[in-house]
Amino acid sequence: MNLETLLVHGSNTNKSSTGSISTPIYQTATFEHPELGKSTGYDYSRTLNPTREKLEKTYALIEKAHDAFAFSTGMSAISAIFEMFSSGDEFLVCDDLYGGSFRIFEHIAKTRKMQFHYIDTEKLENLESAITKNTKAIFIETPTNPMMKITDIIEVVKLAKKNNILVIADNTFLTPYFQRPIELGADIVISSGTKYLGGHNDTLSGLVAVKNPELAEKLRFIQNSFGAVLAPFDSWLILRGIKTLGIRMKQSEQNALELANFLKSISLVTKVIFPGLKEHPYYEINLKQSTGFGAMISFEVTSKEIVEKILKNVKVISFAESLGGVESLITYPILQTHSAIPVKILEKLGITDRLLRLSVGIESCEDLKKDLRDAIYG
Repeated sequence: MNLETLLVHGSNTNKSSTGSISTPIYQTATFEHPELGKSTGYDYSRTLNPTREKLEKTYALIEKAHDAFAFSTGMSAISAIFEMFSSGDEFLVCDDLYGGSFRIFEHIAKTRKMQFHYIDTEKLENLESAITKNTKAIFIETPTNPMMKITDIIEVVKLAKKNNILVIADNTFLTPYFQRPIELGADIVISSGTKYLGGHNDTLSGLVAVKNPELAEKLRFIQNSFGAVLAPFDSWLILRGIKTLGIRMKQSEQNALELANFLKSISLVTKVIFPGLKEHPYYEINLKQSTGFGAMISFEVTSKEIVEKILKNVKVISFAESLGGVESLITYPILQTHSAIPVKILEKLGITDRLLRLSVGIESCEDLKKDLRDAIYG
């Protein structure tokens, strides 16, 4: 079955006896037992809820995974993954990393004496030289947030397997519509469902897909024990969003490519970073492992004053954190998404006070171009 069809129909789990096309919202905390020693399969919603189960099975299906888990936020999903590891374990992490992930690693996981080494994962030799006997996993974003760096997933997987370590991939930017890391050999995939999967900036969620039964068993125990599960109504919202994921990603990507080329023509814009531009240094690698380039653009302007002018004057585009919705959003990484990152790391990565990140939505591209032009020059 083609992916577009899978997105619309999802898994066949819990088809309603009423024939309801929309998955019912099982807004219940607990379930009645038929008699002692018997269960409907559902006992308590923290452990399993039919609406959440439908989402989890659907996400596993579209990521080509063995199983999947829905959490209350992307951060709770990442936190749950690292509960599988122990004190003294070490991890190799891409250096251009979402600030929330950095905060978890540096301020929470490190209290359990875990060690995180931040590496430019675009260069395989950097990873290979950093592996030790205590290395348990490689954690990558590709493309990264906000500098759109690309890691060769296939080559990282080869290296990881040779050293008996896991590969964890954050797939938020491209989603399983454009990229499926488990098909490429990754062991665990994360998506912030808040973003493209939900697609409407109206709910929080985090999703994790795993490659094999062993990882699934560990993560299900952690999910049930910690209880940061996605509520039934929020599960329904993400399921509804997934139905239109394909058409939204296509339109957003088309807009993004047009906007990236438009920004290149603006004299006050000094740099445009978008994986879909052929001059992107890792364009070919992204092409090799993905079927699209996404809709995230980072661009740098000539001065902080221009940044302030843009953020004050945009009308169609909203100055707001987050990404991946039908509405276009513009963000100032150095003060918003990456405020937790030390200045030295920001400088090394090129995250300056002149850098903006644009999540391109599905509006008319002509309106988006006019909005940016007016904000810059108006």
